[in-house]
Amino acid sequence: MTSIADETAHQTARKAYESIEPFHVLAYFNHGLRAAQEDTGLDGHGFYVGARAAPMGECHASVVTSSFYNFASDLIATSWDAARAVGLEKVAARRVQMLDEQLRTILGDRVGDPEIVELTSRYRELAHGLPFGGRPLASAWAAATPPDEPHVALWHAIAVLREWRGDNHIAVLVNHDLDALDAVIFHEAELPDPTVRRRTLGRKLIQLTRGWSDDDWDASVDRLVGRGLATRVESGERLTDAGLDVYRAIEAETDAITAQAWAKPGVDELLERTRPYVKAVIDAGVLPGTRKKD
Repeated sequence: MTSIADETAHQTARKAYESIEPFHVLAYFNHGLRAAQEDTGLDGHGFYVGARAAPMGECHASVVTSSFYNFASDLIATSWDAARAVGLEKVAARRVQMLDEQLRTILGDRVGDPEIVELTSRYRELAHGLPFGGRPLASAWAAATPPDEPHVALWHAIAVLREWRGDNHIAVLVNHDLDALDAVIFHEAELPDPTVRRRTLGRKLIQLTRGWSDDDWDASVDRLVGRGLATRVESGERLTDAGLDVYRAIEAETDAITAQAWAKPGVDELLERTRPYVKAVIDAGVLPGTRKKD
């Protein structure tokens, strides 16, 4: 039986995810990516994989594939080897430079706010003492040296918590026997209940960024249909009622595991204080589904 206190903590975990995710995602969608890729000699995949997994150090590509979870192994192997050839420290440093430049442009006069230092400290406090066992990406980011620039240090502090939630989510997906592409399509499929809010990328962008072929996609849909979790429709795929129940269970279980990070006094105020900086990123119009606001 879930207590009122537990339910509140779960809701706060969901609120935190939805509130700060855009600030983190700036690393993957911004106007400085092309220059960063050209400077390192990497394509989009190589820069993404190298920068995100750089804190994991010189490990085998299979470790990165496991940690990223929903990417094709061939894409990860090629991209990781390319990033390692350039040098993981070089790739990581170039991303810090990119984020510094982009956040300075987006935040404008706010970039020097003393508030940013205080927010960073609070997010680090939330991450301190969390269990990192079974959470490879989060533990790697938690051990990495934070950037010097306060606005990028804020991004780093949020990234630790974001990857910690992501590792929790993967554990839940494993428990529901949704592996790799099956997990992606399950999330991307239309829902029987259109009132459920979620972020999706669409099949074209998923295949482009994660390396899955049309044959891979069709085989995955076959598996989901065979399990009674999805059905084919004219527009693509749609979860069945049973699939929607599983979807809701996965999200609820992820929030439940992640709640301990946010079950501390002052979290709602912290998120509210972070809102202006997140809003600036959204209003810059660089993230998918957003438009630039003057």
